[in-house]
Amino acid sequence: MRKVIYCLNMSLDGFVEDSNGSLDWSNPDEELHRFFNEQEREFDCQLYGRRIYETMAAHWTTAHTNTSAPAHEIEYARIWQSIPKVVFSRTLQQVGENARLVSENIAEEVRALKAQSGKNMVVCGAGLAASFMELDLIDEYRPLVHPVVLGGGKPMFPVLDKLINLKLIETRRFTSGVVFLRYQRVNQTSS
Repeated sequence: MRKVIYCLNMSLDGFVEDSNGSLDWSNPDEELHRFFNEQEREFDCQLYGRRIYETMAAHWTTAHTNTSAPAHEIEYARIWQSIPKVVFSRTLQQVGENARLVSENIAEEVRALKAQSGKNMVVCGAGLAASFMELDLIDEYRPLVHPVVLGGGKPMFPVLDKLINLKLIETRRFTSGVVFLRYQRVNQTSS
């Protein structure tokens, strides 16, 4: 059975965006970007909420054509473009190439995707991940903790009415001071 992975940049105080909605504080260096590239290769489906999908598609759909972009960013663009996307939105009317739109029955859709053969899937965006957490759809949590305190913004984790028990199965420290943490749900087996 495929897993749903929640992997996102986060400030030390738990925010994925600053109070202005900006992601500029999480600008990755080459080492971290290459790690993102490695992580993306583990997935054969990306699960997006509307807002983060629009942000990512606006940049990565054509980023490979930027002749001044570093090789690791061009590589990421090609990886991103090749992975099928499912976009969960009640307001979008259409999505771009290699993407399909789902507007209802999130839990049913994700459970059906998990039952299919293939690689793991990644949930992109804190809002959609919050819905997934409430529906018990996330199997692994992979925050990348940046050495910055934002003091406010959009939190990585919602307020939940239940406990999610996790087991730390991997860590990695980058020269930039970013720390990658990989947690698996206790009721899951290690891979």
